[in-house]
Amino acid sequence: MPSGPSSPSGAYQRYVALGDSQSEGVGDGDDVAGLRGFADRLAERLTAAEPEVRYANLAVRGRLAGQVRAEQLGPALELRPDLATVVAGVNDLLRPGFDAAEVVGHLEEMFAALRSAGADVATVTFPDIGRITPLARPLAPRVYDLNRRIRAAAARHGVVVAECEGHPVTTDPRLWSSDRLHASPLGHDRIAAALADALGLPGSDDTWTRPLPPQAVPTGARAAAAELRWVAGFLGPWIGRRLRGRSSGDGRTAKRPDLLPLDAA
Repeated sequence: MPSGPSSPSGAYQRYVALGDSQSEGVGDGDDVAGLRGFADRLAERLTAAEPEVRYANLAVRGRLAGQVRAEQLGPALELRPDLATVVAGVNDLLRPGFDAAEVVGHLEEMFAALRSAGADVATVTFPDIGRITPLARPLAPRVYDLNRRIRAAAARHGVVVAECEGHPVTTDPRLWSSDRLHASPLGHDRIAAALADALGLPGSDDTWTRPLPPQAVPTGARAAAAELRWVAGFLGPWIGRRLRGRSSGDGRTAKRPDLLPLDAA
């Protein structure tokens, strides 16, 4: 299995995104005006290199890695992509019964199937969410374990990895939306740039790793108040959905199930 992208000069023509809310684009736009997200932004970069590129996005928010495999892999293979991104696992990581080996097993099955079908495949590692949300600091070992297993599975199948772990900018609050679970527009742009860099697309480089200008960080009472607002506005409702067996993706379907030019609805 080749170790890197095979398409010359990044001239891909059929790009399919698989995953959960990050690939769907939550945090970059809204459900009224429409979501953009890193996959749309990567498709824009692909179109700059190859104007005939067609793009499908099968991702649905709230999906676990096993659900992504069960619901999206078959349709993705039917679309015969020459490039696919597979980004999933954070929803699993937040669950009490998280099993990194099981999660990466689902990812690896997707890697293997897409690579066997002739597609180049790219994925990401995840930043330490405890540096974004202090209440999530106990989850750091899970993040590092998941990333280690993703790298190993990717290496076995020649999958390109955009390394989002280890770069301090990836935990800058400005790259995250107010819910601290989804990237902001700037964050989605950095993820797209990281994937473009890993794939070696024309015009890409490592500038996405550079830090943002310094800014004042809330401390003391202001920081505590911000944590309370986050718990009330986002953590509480998230826990409520889990207790009721609900998901943010209930009743939702893929936003771009067909391969179409980027500017087509």
